[in-house]
Amino acid sequence: MGITYKDAGVDYGALDPFKRACQLAARETADNVGFGMREYEPSRGESAYLVEADDGFIAHVEEGLGTKNLIAEALERAGRGSSYDLIAQDTVAMIVNDLITVGALPVSVAMHVAVGSDAWFAHDRRAEFLIRGWKKACDLAGCAWGGGETPTLRGVVGEETAVLSGSAWGLVKPKNRLMIGANVRAGDVIVLLESSGIHANGLSLARKIADRLPDGYDAPVGNGLDLGTELLKPTHIYTRLLRECFLRDIVPHYAVNVTGHGWCKLMRAPQPFAYVLDEIPESPEIFRFLMTHAPMEEREAYKTFNMGAGFALILPPSEARKVAELVRELALPYDAIVAGSVEKSAARRVVISPRDIEFTEEDLKIR
Repeated sequence: MGITYKDAGVDYGALDPFKRACQLAARETADNVGFGMREYEPSRGESAYLVEADDGFIAHVEEGLGTKNLIAEALERAGRGSSYDLIAQDTVAMIVNDLITVGALPVSVAMHVAVGSDAWFAHDRRAEFLIRGWKKACDLAGCAWGGGETPTLRGVVGEETAVLSGSAWGLVKPKNRLMIGANVRAGDVIVLLESSGIHANGLSLARKIADRLPDGYDAPVGNGLDLGTELLKPTHIYTRLLRECFLRDIVPHYAVNVTGHGWCKLMRAPQPFAYVLDEIPESPEIFRFLMTHAPMEEREAYKTFNMGAGFALILPPSEARKVAELVRELALPYDAIVAGSVEKSAARRVVISPRDIEFTEEDLKIR
């Protein structure tokens, strides 16, 4: 019998209505913004919240890792050493990759590590790796590590593990660097930035699949790596590319962090456009492995995982090739693919032509 993300305990049908209800209530607090600033209302429903000042926008994000650290801890118990340096990068990436979608460059990131027992911090190797990885990730993101919080929540968090999350604030400055859904135009070009693998989304499903395998995380994936090693590849941090784009006066119209909801996220902007993809990255072996062992249909996989595309930029046609060339010029650890275009449509759609897959606005209800 196949496994879906809902079977693994993640039901967007239950989560998304709560998120939308929160957005409705939150809108009623907009007048509380003071200090001569004001809420930028179009940012409601985006990946980062914006407050407008006279000379720019302040962006804020709160994000969590999810369950990926449970895999690191399982491998640690099996004697394979700590991977918390990689887990730290995943957590920072989840935060800053959301922040930059609105054109904000991160200024400061805060760490939040909630544990069920103080003994979690007594594991010297784990703590050392977490600190080292978090610092390195902040360097990769070009921002300061501004502090954090380490609450002990006995009875809420399991005693053997931790809940990793954090927040960040950044600046859109000058204002013409703002990237928001309303900027998207028919005729824009979609550039997909490759992922390193599964990143930090879909791990609840991956863990459930591993539990069903005789070799568990030691199962060979088919590319010379085992499942555990493949799943722990850290998430790419895409901030440097955006920073370099701005230095060259390249300002994308919009950006999408391809995490929850998979490729459905490409139609996050509210306008009725079709996002038509004619060229897509080859899916890393890990996704074919998970699809086989779930088993999972390809359409469900593209709705759940990043399938090889960790981030997307939507740009004017004159800028798309420049960005792809810039990725190679900077020797970034991922490639860029000029993948398709934005077209007029009666309703929001994502069309993945090489796979004969289409998503409609019924597949994405997050506003």
